Amino acid sequence: MKIERELMRGAGPVAVLKLLEPGEKYGYELVKALAKRSDGVLAMGQSTLYPMLYNLQAKGLIASRMDKAENGRPRKYYRLTGKGKKRLAHDTQQWQAVTAAMGALGITGNLQGA
Repeated sequence: MKIERELMRGAGPVAVLKLLEPGEKYGYELVKALAKRSDGVLAMGQSTLYPMLYNLQAKGLIASRMDKAENGRPRKYYRLTGKGKKRLAHDTQQWQAVTAAMGALGITGNLQGA
């Protein structure tokens, strides 16, 4: 299942920040990790991811650097900034509150009864 655009606007940036929390990654690595770790729910193509990365960078939440890959081609790596770490902590609390509230309403990750 793929989530609708409006939900992705909120979930996508937080998911990207979370994936960058352990360390830097390049764009295609983020695309693969989003699809794999979310069982395809947060999967997005590069045409969606890169504008999001540019936006996060413009807000000072991530930074990038160019380096050469093993094949010698240039590759851009992204990492969290201090501001990005603070934003991730804040957004994580927000998502936990939403998840708890939805659970209290009977809307949970277990959709077997739906």
